[in-house]
Amino acid sequence: MPTEKPLTTGEIADFCHVHLRTVLQWIHDGKLKAYRTPGNHSRVAVDDFVAFLKQYNMPIPEHLASRGANRKLLIVDDDANMVNSIKRLFKKESGFEIDVAYDGFEAGIKLLLFKPDIVVLDMKMPGMNGYEVAQKIKRSANCERTKIIGVSAYFEEGDKEKLSKIGVEYCFDKPFNSQDLLDKAKELLQLV
Repeated sequence: MPTEKPLTTGEIADFCHVHLRTVLQWIHDGKLKAYRTPGNHSRVAVDDFVAFLKQYNMPIPEHLASRGANRKLLIVDDDANMVNSIKRLFKKESGFEIDVAYDGFEAGIKLLLFKPDIVVLDMKMPGMNGYEVAQKIKRSANCERTKIIGVSAYFEEGDKEKLSKIGVEYCFDKPFNSQDLLDKAKELLQLV
């Protein structure tokens, strides 16, 4: 079962715009729940940090507010068998809310309504292809934190470089190893 990557005291100091000693004092005073690593470093679970911020009426950074919640995955592929295969893979893993789109147009609607954290995107679809969808995602202010994993059975020379320039984080050739896809998605979402 995946767990959230804990925060360091330095990260907390940066978020709160305070000195590191202040964070250590909060922990020492019992205001901020933390645990010690074998190397004697303090670590704070994301949920505990968010609870601390709420308790003291401090602003919660938007990207932290959603870290403890389920991550939203949008699968975009015109092949229903591929969609079902990827869906089954991520359903076995806790912490994912999943939606699907079978073409680029439907993907555009789902991007607005579902607001995914990560998209597994087929590059070769009829109508609006994956390249166009990726460009729309990366140009949209609502999707600035959305990660994209491109998949295709037909990457041509230069395609992956082109996608990288658009902002696609990673590309897999079909058929791909399911565990590799899951591991890459978790890495991009900073899940351990």
